[in-house]
Amino acid sequence: MRLVLYQPDIAPNAGALMRLAACLDLPVDLVGPCGFTLTNGGVRRAGMDYLDRLDLARHASWSAYLDARRERRPAPGRLVLLTTRGETAHTEFEFKSGDNLMVGRESAGVPDAVHATADVRLRVPMRADARSLNVATALAIVAGEALRQTGGFERLAP
Repeated sequence: MRLVLYQPDIAPNAGALMRLAACLDLPVDLVGPCGFTLTNGGVRRAGMDYLDRLDLARHASWSAYLDARRERRPAPGRLVLLTTRGETAHTEFEFKSGDNLMVGRESAGVPDAVHATADVRLRVPMRADARSLNVATALAIVAGEALRQTGGFERLAP
């Protein structure tokens, strides 16, 4: 399982997601351009010293990410986009260990072309009058459920 951050634009959120990934031993694909540099203080504060343990692949653009996906061996799993426009609740979805869990920009999500590329579009259930969750919170919720379903927590130290 991998986490995919599409053009993140809030440094502390990206840092928090990178820390989450490092702690859960999940690789991260960072699709640029980003709205900050990785040396940004917000990234370092949120990621703390865990960033040194992170398996990070940086991609300059969406097309560069897609090229890297095509070349990945073994073949990449499904691209699972978390979006407020998702047709399926994450709690009703059957995750696989090779899934790539993707979030978009905090300010704008993902463009329609990227949205259409996803194999699956999921939403986190929430109150009808709420707009959206923070991307770091949404991805943590979904990654937790995905790891629970696939036995991913069992490979981590007790």
